[in-house]
Amino acid sequence: MALIQCPECASEVSDSAFRCPKCGKGLRKPKRGFFGVLFKWTFILFNILMIIWLIAGVNAAQKVDAVSEAERAGRDAGTAIGVGIIVTVWALGDVILGLFVLLTRPKAH
Repeated sequence: MALIQCPECASEVSDSAFRCPKCGKGLRKPKRGFFGVLFKWTFILFNILMIIWLIAGVNAAQKVDAVSEAERAGRDAGTAIGVGIIVTVWALGDVILGLFVLLTRPKAH
């Protein structure tokens, strides 16, 4: 364990310290562990997947040829139900994955 100088107050601080004990200046950022990184990237990829799924679903529904007014109403109702399901799954997934990301974030000691 070596000693370094704090850039703020010039006092000697351990090189493994996250903050200067004298002035409180942040010296280095704590790093996420393996599961923290895993949950963070899962959260990001989940959101990208949901955006793609939502856009693709709405585009596919609009490509359906509806001749009569009843067919158009059915297509639109089905699209609205599908979007509602996707948004619900998205919100629940974000809450669950967000809690995991929050609970696995690095802590400065």
